[in-house]
Amino acid sequence: MSDKLMDTYTPLPVSFERGEGAWLWDTCGKRYLDALSGVAVCNLGHAHPAVSKALCEQAGKLLHTSNIYKIPLQQQLAGELTRLAGMDKAFFCNSGAEANEAAIKLARLYGHQKGIKTPSIVVTSGSFHGRTMATLSATGNRKIQAGFEPLVRGFVRVEYSDLDAIRNVAKNDPDVVAVLVEPVQGEGGVRMPDDDYLPGLRTLCDEQEWLLMLDEVQTGMGRTGKMFAFQHSGITPDVMTLAKGLGNGVPVGACLARGAAASVFQPGNHATTFGGNPLVCSAALAVIETLEQQNLPAQAAELASRMLENLRNTLSESACVKEIRGKGMMFGIELDRPCSELVTRALDAGLLINVTATNVIRLLPPLILDEKEADEIVDRVCRLINEFAALDTAA
Repeated sequence: MSDKLMDTYTPLPVSFERGEGAWLWDTCGKRYLDALSGVAVCNLGHAHPAVSKALCEQAGKLLHTSNIYKIPLQQQLAGELTRLAGMDKAFFCNSGAEANEAAIKLARLYGHQKGIKTPSIVVTSGSFHGRTMATLSATGNRKIQAGFEPLVRGFVRVEYSDLDAIRNVAKNDPDVVAVLVEPVQGEGGVRMPDDDYLPGLRTLCDEQEWLLMLDEVQTGMGRTGKMFAFQHSGITPDVMTLAKGLGNGVPVGACLARGAAASVFQPGNHATTFGGNPLVCSAALAVIETLEQQNLPAQAAELASRMLENLRNTLSESACVKEIRGKGMMFGIELDRPCSELVTRALDAGLLINVTATNVIRLLPPLILDEKEADEIVDRVCRLINEFAALDTAA
């Protein structure tokens, strides 16, 4: 078969034809344990019955009408998300990049409404916010920006988890209107900030009348052990973006806002053709209902704590492991050397993992894991790392 796809990916040599829970089967019938969840998307695992039922029922009724009409399921979803997050209003789109794009536009409009001609947004090193022109410009990764210059202006860059750096910006840059950060950096290597970082940002943004904007595209919908990662810190952002786990594989994103930020957009300021259509909203509502009814974030957090302890205990003597980090079902195992080849080694062993930031093994298992599956992920990952370390020693 000739390949007519643009070369934007280097796919692994496998194709999957079905999934169930934490497992996938390829076209040859081989079974794989999924410790990646489609990169934090399938939080409820594959072929979850509640999501499948919602999609099938809605597909037989109505897929799309356009946002020039009221969409009751969209209004219902907005109500559920704002209730859970303590926010006021929601805008729906199709992806995390689009959700962050909406947040960036909202912040700029907020600045212009305050009389600031060239509003800017503070962003951080190691961040990832998407691949549209604005979101890749906001991203703190030179690799994904290269070749797409000129970048979008209006971003002030500081180190992640450095409150003093942002305080210094506050003293010297009168054009700043917002701060955009991830509560946990996913693509940046599963990096957690200091405990006082988000509360400190909240205080600083209140003092400066800036918007605190949190990118929860990867951390939201139960991934870190609470519905949203900011809830670990006891603060509430002004703007929050979601996608990935919101639809469990159906493309839906959201930009939530509260307070002054919730009234910035007016008709004509922003729009989308497909965003928040009846099909995707039905899936997202099924996801929320399942997460709440089964108390999955808390259950996953408890199991994740056991996995993290087992990873640290088993790999405590491994010479190549620098640090093991975790927040709920979000793990980063940092090695002292590049380890991208472990992705294909894991595939051969029937396990799906990811390597990010060159030397960090990233695990994002579904929240519906049972104890046996959790233990199996830990065992397989530790075996891979120890074999990898032994190869280097032998050489």
